[in-house]
Amino acid sequence: MRTVMGDVIAIDGPAASGKGTLARRLAARYGYHHLDTGLTYRAVAHALLSAGEPLDNGALAAETALKIDLSGLDRSVLSAHDIGEAASKVAVMPAVRRALVEAQRRFSTRLPGAVLDGRDIGTVVCPDARVKLFVTASPETRARRRTAEIIANGEPADEAQILADIRKRDERDSGRSDSPLRPSEDAYLIDTTEMSIEAAFEAACAIADAALNKN
Repeated sequence: MRTVMGDVIAIDGPAASGKGTLARRLAARYGYHHLDTGLTYRAVAHALLSAGEPLDNGALAAETALKIDLSGLDRSVLSAHDIGEAASKVAVMPAVRRALVEAQRRFSTRLPGAVLDGRDIGTVVCPDARVKLFVTASPETRARRRTAEIIANGEPADEAQILADIRKRDERDSGRSDSPLRPSEDAYLIDTTEMSIEAAFEAACAIADAALNKN
């Protein structure tokens, strides 16, 4: 199969929809670089929390965002539920978004290609991406998945509270004025509510293969 140098696969969707798993598997399949852009916002939140700084200081958060090293993102640390909640608060700050979007765009130029997943990849970060996917699932399904993930990591989890948090995050992400969560008009929708990860991956591969092999 022919691979075009410098292609970008943009994957958007809400928390725990399965977009990260698909992104990692697609990157491995095509030999592309992968960036979970959500981790960049989590890294800002983690840095602020670690320093004992408030999450509502926009200037400080933006300054912190400029210092984030995309090559040093530790998923095992940044995936903690409380960091995710903090990140969704930092992510609504326009100055933070501007700083991180520029870094994400630079990452997207890596050869031979890149897979980026997040909330605004197809609409803002890489609007010219050859492949655009919007991955979603019902809030209940996403809460169940996130609960299982947390328990598998040996941490306690309250599914009802996680569901409430997911609904709040969805509202924040979709309602923010700067780069709200929404599918790009030319994105392919993959609803994983009733799909296994294998079925979702096969669907994503079919879409990506067709787009990347077009002249």
